[in-house]
Amino acid sequence: MTDALCVENIESLLKLSETLEAVGGVLLNGNFPEQNFCFTSVQTDSRLIAEKSLFVPLIGEFQDGHSYIPQALEKGASAVFISKKTSKNLLEALKKEAADNKNVAFILVENTMQALQKAAAAYVRKFPRLIRCAVTGSSGKTTTKEITASILRQKFSVIATKGNFNSETGLPLSVFNIRSEHELGLFEMGMNRVNEIGEIAEVFKPNYAIITNIGTAHIGILGSRQNIANEKKKIFTYIDSFGAAFIPEKDDFASFLEKGVKGKVVKYGVDCDESVKLIADEGLSGTVFSVDGLEMRLSLPGKYNFLNALGAIALAKTLGCTAEQIKTGIESLKPLGGRSTIKKGKFTVLEDCYNANPDSMEKALDLCADTKIQGKKIYVLGDMLELGEESEKEHARIGEKALFSDADMIVFFGFEMNFAFEKAIEIAERKSSLADEKISSVRLVYIGNKDEAAVNDAAKEISEFAESGDLIMLKGSRGMGLERILPLIGMGGES
Repeated sequence: MTDALCVENIESLLKLSETLEAVGGVLLNGNFPEQNFCFTSVQTDSRLIAEKSLFVPLIGEFQDGHSYIPQALEKGASAVFISKKTSKNLLEALKKEAADNKNVAFILVENTMQALQKAAAAYVRKFPRLIRCAVTGSSGKTTTKEITASILRQKFSVIATKGNFNSETGLPLSVFNIRSEHELGLFEMGMNRVNEIGEIAEVFKPNYAIITNIGTAHIGILGSRQNIANEKKKIFTYIDSFGAAFIPEKDDFASFLEKGVKGKVVKYGVDCDESVKLIADEGLSGTVFSVDGLEMRLSLPGKYNFLNALGAIALAKTLGCTAEQIKTGIESLKPLGGRSTIKKGKFTVLEDCYNANPDSMEKALDLCADTKIQGKKIYVLGDMLELGEESEKEHARIGEKALFSDADMIVFFGFEMNFAFEKAIEIAERKSSLADEKISSVRLVYIGNKDEAAVNDAAKEISEFAESGDLIMLKGSRGMGLERILPLIGMGGES
């Protein structure tokens, strides 16, 4: 039996020799039998450990994951990375634990986060024939990834990111789900800091990649849209002459993004591909269009989601998908929880509260403004987080935008939304003096917290104002939890 096999004859994701070489690691239990080495999953959260997991404890700002190693071992971890940077006392205790342990491999590394990424990169290299595709952008990443996956599954065996597991830890953990039967990997890449895209692109080395847009998400961290573009562009680093970069034609950074790409550059947009024709924008009901003359409907509402679909279609066509396969993928797309989800009951609700930044907030407001309904329009806008020094300016801008978006009532929810509320009040009072009835009659409500009492207050305000047939839009960052309002207004289960 070789070190590639567990004692139960289950193949390990990486051999012991492969793991040590990839991470530059050293076994703390030097007498560990190589034939005992095996891990079939990887986790950074000890609560998710299963039998034969590799546990990678991370050192954060407030806690050290190494303190959870005992729990991981109790749950069946078969291998553990240990950072040289953990506390001296904890390191000594772990060395004693490892000394005579012949069931668990304790591997000492410089940095557990980097070791996770290096091990993941080594694992990806085991699948040289895998078609490697990736998606990034300031907004629409997960939606684009889901549309793309739905289409590509009609032609390939696809492994894709679950949810938005797209970070410096999420991407490496995701690629460990690749198996020999997969023909194509599709992974989402996000960022919260400088060079995060660069690091995770190095793990997966995508040969095809879509950028959805260059917006203002995380501008508080990166400082400018140019800096954001610099970072997002790193997803194209490993594209070779056989690969392709997919860039939204109308984005004002499109020319910058295509510079230096070694593979094919494919621009996508409404007027980019003569074989794709827009038939009807049906607002909340989605978009009807054709590919090579074959009509199909995208159920996700809004022009921005149609643009996301165009990026997915451009990649699919490059990889040889037919119009029939594209139609099946587009029309079998399942609802995306919390993202552009339409719920119908007493009210029509646009639930778009998984994420928010100024760009996506504007798009959601434009969609609602363009939607024709018999009833009233009520917008519940939650804080847009991670805007840093730009927060006051951007929230104020959204307050003005919302006021001119055909609303009858706007509920500003959260501390940062006070800037939006104040701007809206200022403009509404000015318009009142000019006898602008539509603007001055908009009901403006501010709720400056996000606890349960605040949720109850918001629901009460809505319930007292709304009538059957009204449109209610919920839009805010995930941390605001706006979806908590839905069951309180009788819209918990409908869709």
